[in-house]
Amino acid sequence: FPQLSSISLLCKTEYCLCKLGFSFSSSVRRISDIKVIMRLSFSASCKQKQLLVNFPGAGNMEPFISRRRKDKVVVVMGATGTGKSRLSIDLATCFPAEVINSDKMQVYKGLDIVTNKVTEEECCGVPHHLLGIADPNVDFTATDFRNHASAAVESILRRDRLPIIAGGSNSYIKALVNDDIEFQSKYECCFLWVDVSLPVLHPFVSDRVDRMVEAGFVDEVRRTFDPNADYSRGIRRAIGVPEMDRYLRAESTADRETRVRLLEAAIDEIKANTCKLACCQL
Repeated sequence: FPQLSSISLLCKTEYCLCKLGFSFSSSVRRISDIKVIMRLSFSASCKQKQLLVNFPGAGNMEPFISRRRKDKVVVVMGATGTGKSRLSIDLATCFPAEVINSDKMQVYKGLDIVTNKVTEEECCGVPHHLLGIADPNVDFTATDFRNHASAAVESILRRDRLPIIAGGSNSYIKALVNDDIEFQSKYECCFLWVDVSLPVLHPFVSDRVDRMVEAGFVDEVRRTFDPNADYSRGIRRAIGVPEMDRYLRAESTADRETRVRLLEAAIDEIKANTCKLACCQL
């Protein structure tokens, strides 16, 4: 169901966003009859702090509260396969907005199928930042993300557009939102958590892997295969790359039956590891 229209999610989030000062300019939408086992929990962080300012040398000057209006940032979070990218794009079609990717693997260049990057068609004309920009052989750290994401947020806001940060890498979000005092002081965040029950998510994840295989997953990994590669660095840490190692090593010498068995085992392992990741992220 995450591939279905997220119109029902937009209806649920409109109130939350408007409470933070966002305004919808789109026309009235029809609520679809899609039944989804999904909920959005909303919370605002980066509460404004009140600063008491006293003027010296004045008689009975009362302290007053100095307030500065903070720019708004939307953060879409959730486990892998829950539809974060789709929701962020749908939101960006309702606002003048741009999306900042916060997925650890999608930030790297290459392996678009393996990392499940959104296609140009799926982007629906919405500008995306930090998508396929990093050297695939070098680790893109949480600090790297914080620096690049902060610059992207400032750039988007200078053009009077709304930054929407979307992705499942909580360490990236934490580095930006929790660990960066300057970010906290400048921006007010609206967090949207997309949550799916495991009985629904696991079959979808399995089907998604099958669709990735049909789309050319094996060929994509084969083109970048290096028997001496380090699977602990860069994009080769992505689920789907290490699991294919045994199959690709044996592909040129093994008989057909062995190749089929090894490929099926690799695909099953990819599905299992993706489900484990989803469980850890929930």
